Amino acid sequence: MGALIEYTTDSGAQVVVEIDRQAPGARLVARGDNTLAQAGQTLDSALQSIRSAAESALTVFREGKLKPHGVELEFGVKLTAEAGAVIAKSSVEGHLLVKLTWSPPNDATTADG
Repeated sequence: MGALIEYTTDSGAQVVVEIDRQAPGARLVARGDNTLAQAGQTLDSALQSIRSAAESALTVFREGKLKPHGVELEFGVKLTAEAGAVIAKSSVEGHLLVKLTWSPPNDATTADG
């Protein structure tokens, strides 16, 4: 088992996350028999960079020449003490899955009536 780090959300809730190892950027705290690290930023702040990346990616795909009807983005997100949230790598490269969809044209002449 890796190290545990506790994040607080902007609304005050505590979220404990398992990370690979203890790293700089966190403060050790004791909870009963367990020791865990307390993150130096809120979970909301840690995820802000991922949100910005998603917004940028959506803008690129929505405003490009392809004009899809739907865009789905899937990020692998890894939480770390020192960097907050980062896009996690898959087995070989960075993890970002993009799915673009188009709907068939709505042809009113084929409707009954």
